[in-house]
Amino acid sequence: MIYPTIEELTKGEFNRYELVLGVAKGARIVTDKYVEMRARAQKMIENHETDKPLAALIPTEYKDQKAVKLAISKLADGEFKLVRRDV
Repeated sequence: MIYPTIEELTKGEFNRYELVLGVAKGARIVTDKYVEMRARAQKMIENHETDKPLAALIPTEYKDQKAVKLAISKLADGEFKLVRRDV
């Protein structure tokens, strides 16, 4: 069984297609944030502002989990939320 379930994520308000789109957009946000953190950490290393390795400067959740899985967990925790846009 996959956790969290589709029903738990959508709370009955959204269909599967909307969930997939929302998770994909969330994964894009997660990826962009990771790239930003990595670039900032790389500059700190190049400028000799820190002695820590690159892996120590990036939060564990961003470097150890796939972007889609992290987006789903953020959606389940309420950090991300699905919003229906009227077109």
